[in-house]
Amino acid sequence: MAHLRAFRPEIVVTHDAYGGLTAHPDHVHTHRVTTLAVQAAGLERLYPEAGASWRPSALYLATHPHSALPSLREFAEAGKGMNTVPDEWVTATVAVRPWLERKWAAVRAHRSEVERGAAPGLLAGFPAAVRERFLGTEWYIRHDTVSAVPTQSDLTV
Repeated sequence: MAHLRAFRPEIVVTHDAYGGLTAHPDHVHTHRVTTLAVQAAGLERLYPEAGASWRPSALYLATHPHSALPSLREFAEAGKGMNTVPDEWVTATVAVRPWLERKWAAVRAHRSEVERGAAPGLLAGFPAAVRERFLGTEWYIRHDTVSAVPTQSDLTV
């Protein structure tokens, strides 16, 4: 939270509540901690010693839509869970093929996961064309973090 107040980012990106396609426990935890940190950073009376409050304009959650399942079939065939969300939840789609080599290098940097056959290890065993199909697009759910304070009428039915 102190880092958010110090760096004052306009946008923060983390995993969705599933923790990504395979619900990796570290990714689920990252989602929880990041979401709470974004909320806490905007509360001026919480940890005032950490600096002036700051609220990014948006929190983006990396996810996979249901419609992506056909392009991820090799992953499913390898027995990995496929946690996806309804397509209408996705608010941003980014083609990242121009940065695919850099992204793939970052995935491979998780050596322990590559070695023990976790998702990066499975990807390492796939042909480059399959990896490109799998990693070439990213999907996000946008959560606005700056909104009007609800009034009593907003809370009544």
